Amino acid sequence: MAATVGSGAHTFEVVEDWAKLPEGWLAPMASVTVDSQGRVYGFCRGEHPVIVFDKNGKFLGSWGEGLFAFPHDIYADGKDNIWIIDRNHGQLYKFTTDGKLLQTIGTKGYRTDTGVGEGINDKGFKIVTKPGGPFNLPTGLAVLDSGDIFVSDGYANCQVHRFSAEGKHLYSWGQPGSGPGQFMLPHDVWVDSRGRVLVADRENDRVQVFTQNGEFLNQWPTKLVGAAAFWVDRNDIVYMPEHNIGNFSVLTLDGELLARWGTPKCRSCHAVSGDSEGNVYFVQPLSSEGSKGRRIVKYIRK
Repeated sequence: MAATVGSGAHTFEVVEDWAKLPEGWLAPMASVTVDSQGRVYGFCRGEHPVIVFDKNGKFLGSWGEGLFAFPHDIYADGKDNIWIIDRNHGQLYKFTTDGKLLQTIGTKGYRTDTGVGEGINDKGFKIVTKPGGPFNLPTGLAVLDSGDIFVSDGYANCQVHRFSAEGKHLYSWGQPGSGPGQFMLPHDVWVDSRGRVLVADRENDRVQVFTQNGEFLNQWPTKLVGAAAFWVDRNDIVYMPEHNIGNFSVLTLDGELLARWGTPKCRSCHAVSGDSEGNVYFVQPLSSEGSKGRRIVKYIRK
């Protein structure tokens, strides 16, 4: 019998074995997104980087083989362009739904000077001494209807960058630290219905809120242990995995907690998206394997 989690209007049935992969495929997932047709795209750190499913978990196809070094984020914009961040290549890509490359931002392998040594990856955020501009191991992105792009740049940097639709770097903001407008591993970014930029400041256990010009507005009141990623539904309800504790939280746009569930075995939960029916897809580990065993788990709204 499937487990039920959450409470009130935010109650879900958990479907752990939702994704039906071809026999023999290993697919440790890093991120997930859903397009306007309800197709679910898993971004995978295996041989088949982008794996596409229908809403029932049926395998539809894959693409991107051989293109990526370290898959980190995938995002379907309002026009069903599929955007991808490869953390270790330090690049942002725009694809069609079937994997045709449309645009690349960033120079492959280039890392800006933030005081972090070239060989340091996962723990670089601990020793950033200065902001460096785009990119040094980028993490997440959001795209406006205008085409402008916001990128969180966090594993060895401490900034959010804004680009034009053409890929021109417009400006950046952020400093290392834990004060207002400072970051320790900005891990994801979202532009909400009010036009504000929400930043998941992962290792500071918080979400900070900014104008689109990088002016600090406020910090959410709820502590989020390893704030990892956002998905905001049509009713302005926010869903967030808490990477460093294994919680899944549901919040308002002002950061007020509505529901929460979780377990330590889900520590390292990494990404979230949702569909037009109100169902939510979390990328989470199902055992002590952590990131090596992450899968897409579907949460069906009750």
